Amino acid sequence: MENLFAVVLAAGKGTRMKSKKHKVLHPVCGKPMIDHIIDMLVDLGTDERVVIVGHQAESVEKHLEGRVSFARQDQQLGTGHAVMQSAPLLAGNDGVTLVMNGDHPLFTRETLAQLVRSHRESGAAATILTAVLPDPTGYGRVIRRSDGTVDRVVEHKDATEEEREVREINTGTFCFDNRLLWDALSKVSNDNMQGEYYLPDVIGILNRDGYPIGAQPVADPAEAGGVNDRIQLAAAERVMRRRILNRHMKEGVTIIDPDNTYIEAGVVIGEDTVIHPGSVLRGRTRIGTDCIIGPHAELTDLEVEDGVVIRHSFLQGSRVEKKATVGPYAYVRPGSILGEESKVGCFVDVKNTSIGKKSKISHLGYVGDAEVGEGVNIGCGAVTVNYDGKNKHRTVIEDEAFVGCNVNMVAPVTIGKGAYVAAGSTIHRDVPEDALAIARERQTNKPEYAKKLRRKD
Repeated sequence: MENLFAVVLAAGKGTRMKSKKHKVLHPVCGKPMIDHIIDMLVDLGTDERVVIVGHQAESVEKHLEGRVSFARQDQQLGTGHAVMQSAPLLAGNDGVTLVMNGDHPLFTRETLAQLVRSHRESGAAATILTAVLPDPTGYGRVIRRSDGTVDRVVEHKDATEEEREVREINTGTFCFDNRLLWDALSKVSNDNMQGEYYLPDVIGILNRDGYPIGAQPVADPAEAGGVNDRIQLAAAERVMRRRILNRHMKEGVTIIDPDNTYIEAGVVIGEDTVIHPGSVLRGRTRIGTDCIIGPHAELTDLEVEDGVVIRHSFLQGSRVEKKATVGPYAYVRPGSILGEESKVGCFVDVKNTSIGKKSKISHLGYVGDAEVGEGVNIGCGAVTVNYDGKNKHRTVIEDEAFVGCNVNMVAPVTIGKGAYVAAGSTIHRDVPEDALAIARERQTNKPEYAKKLRRKD
């Protein structure tokens, strides 16, 4: 879309959020609400994106640095005044300017694209994105003439009782002819109950100057929901979450119970993967095809290849290769690679470790800061002792090695290829290839001694 500009309003204090964080930086489905808007505007093909900042301006500027231009509204004098601050960047250009609020993350690309198309095709000076709500309390009403054209927009606080009966509301999103916008803004007055310069007053001014005004209703009124407090944040989360789940299901993912599955906006899932209830997929997680995830799996920034099974486990910042199995109740921490057809079983903690093809850590172990080769078996209760109180050290377990139950491997140490380590051993020296290492006291039996112990009781 050529000659398309955007102004995003994000200068307000957002006091109803009761938060130290700027309102537009609060996440919806794992992504700050302002990012939903900016990413969509980029996808829409906008030539220039100007974000109006004021309260906590520095935090918003830092977050969006390099992605948008900024204009400061140091005094909060209304939405019209806010848009005026972008004049040095946009005034004088031919084209269309899209104006949006930074706390409305639910509009889809299709809705905005249709708004811009409708505006251009109609030849209107301005086009309002509207919604029809069952309860429009608090919203500005769109007042139409008898022929259906738009006459004006009136804020709820300034509306008459008759005007408040109107259910069609202004969503706060507009398309304007860019040159006409700046001329009309210069005529906006603050003669109202709030003493502010309202952007919707531009509609009445353009009307009086003889320019046509259009209105494009949004297909789904839920898209019009803004976020002013934590209750509305949760409502936006519900709408966005359902939208994300529906998209994945349409692309061939089975989600057993959508009401109990949480998938953030940046997650990618391949077809024929099944997501079971209680699963939470976050961040930059990428899941391949034919996987089984859950129940109750929490994956964050995880790369999962095809055919993987993960149940009742927590994994973060790692890679799980083809046909590996994880869980139940495994904990895989950042920097780990679970190789093809490997197994990390119940109550196993893995950290910053690579595990080779077909290697197994089936239960009750800790393997941290280690390199585990292919075909390795690590028995129940085995531990890599990687921390000496000051520094972390690495353990190397080479291909086809066998580590028995309850073995302590005191790093730095290497278990050679094909070596065996006897159960109960504490290993603090390297074990050569194909050797058997035993590091424990020889068993001593004292006949009848247990009877003496019982007599003392």
